[in-house]
Amino acid sequence: MIALCDEGSTEVNMSANSKVWFITGTSRGFGRVWAEAALARGDRVVATARNIGALKPIVEQYGNQVLPLELDVTDPTSAKRAVGAAVAHFGRLDVVINNAGYGLFGMVEEVSEAQAREQFDTNFFGALWVTQAALPHLRAQGSGHIIQVSSIGGVTAFPFFGIYNASKWALEGMSQALTAEVREFGVKVTLIEPMPYATDWSGPSAKQAEPMDEYDGVRTGILQMFGTMTPGDPQDSTAAMLKLVDTENPPLRAFFGNGALEAIENDYTERLSGWRGWRDVCDEAFGPN
Repeated sequence: MIALCDEGSTEVNMSANSKVWFITGTSRGFGRVWAEAALARGDRVVATARNIGALKPIVEQYGNQVLPLELDVTDPTSAKRAVGAAVAHFGRLDVVINNAGYGLFGMVEEVSEAQAREQFDTNFFGALWVTQAALPHLRAQGSGHIIQVSSIGGVTAFPFFGIYNASKWALEGMSQALTAEVREFGVKVTLIEPMPYATDWSGPSAKQAEPMDEYDGVRTGILQMFGTMTPGDPQDSTAAMLKLVDTENPPLRAFFGNGALEAIENDYTERLSGWRGWRDVCDEAFGPN
């Protein structure tokens, strides 16, 4: 494992109340601005990225407040090493943010097997491996807050993003079960569900399936819809994130961005209507009462 500073040095002049954050995908986007917000208020941050050269500016600015570590979230061994190094360096973990992820654009029929597996390896399994690596330490200390970065696409689904949606729905299901499993150990879990933000999610890190002509009409419609939306500034999310990590009773789910609740209320109204409309038929699946 590579670090930009001496991993053996644990001399950190922070207040006793400062938190220790472990953040994946800290080179840009949400991960970067949340790391900077935590450091600016005097917290300590384990900043991880595939390429830790991108972390040099925050290391130079914040010195021993930050521990930069190379981490490939798709490798469970790499996750264990990084978490172990973080605990050895700072002595504890208070906030673990699984932020690493990327967008995969393509209709379900267009996406290749390799693309689908790579999407899940990062967006779902990456969060799983880091979560599993962190839990023994959080249980031992009797506290900690795991924050999973999901998406508005983790509670609804859009054409052209089906496999991305599936990876986030998997993260949602795992995390909802997890919160009940670890509550008695003093560990909290929150799913962040952002609306579109101006991050690298749709930039250079995004993947594109090979388009099929048959889906041109659907593709044009969805791209036009998203083209009318103004993405949020990731920097604007920092105040909400700091409030979430500081509250005694954080929610399991939290939307980031305007309009999310209204969109999901409509979605769930349609779901309930469909379930109720077919209730009599579905009840027959259990045989006569």
